[in-house]
Amino acid sequence: MQTATYDTDIHCKMCVEALKPVLDQDKLIDQWSIDLNPEVKTLTVSGDLVSPGHISQLLGQKGYKIFSTANESFWGDRVLWKRASFNTLNCLIGCSIGDFGMVFYLQAFHPSTPIVWQMVLAIIAGLITSIILETIILKSREHFSWPFALKTAFGMSFLSMVAMELAMTGTDFMITGGKAAFSDIWYWLALIPALIVGFLTPLPYNYYKLKKFNKACH
Repeated sequence: MQTATYDTDIHCKMCVEALKPVLDQDKLIDQWSIDLNPEVKTLTVSGDLVSPGHISQLLGQKGYKIFSTANESFWGDRVLWKRASFNTLNCLIGCSIGDFGMVFYLQAFHPSTPIVWQMVLAIIAGLITSIILETIILKSREHFSWPFALKTAFGMSFLSMVAMELAMTGTDFMITGGKAAFSDIWYWLALIPALIVGFLTPLPYNYYKLKKFNKACH
């Protein structure tokens, strides 16, 4: 019987519960355990003829993986880019709802509001709606209690969210001058580059946190 340890992208007890039936039912595995204490969670497996490829295949059934080998570049993990992109997209949706919603509201009902204040209020509204959306996602996907989901969402990376908000608002301002011309098709088209820049700006940072610390920013 051989014993091997693998670094994984498992991150919580819910992940362990999802993998338990897969690992328990595998005939090649005699014993297994997952250490959730370190920043990089480790899976220890004991059994006969258990190869890294076999473990990778088992974890892949539930969407998890063994961390990349040392000869792979730090920025070359496609699986983590996909996960970072998904997390960033969630944040983009949440931020966009509050950000553009506030701009539309101020332009429609308080057009005399100074541009600087419009940008500040839009950023604040975007952060609030992003936290609300993330709280709902954590509640439904991770089955957290509402207070714990809110606390977790609030504690996620404000650096990433603020960078996204500044990038979106700044890009929109440079293109439109901060004026919401609702009847102008070019105004709506200008939202596309603002969203793209808002998505791309925090993406490398989100990937870095996942790769280095196995922590999601959103």
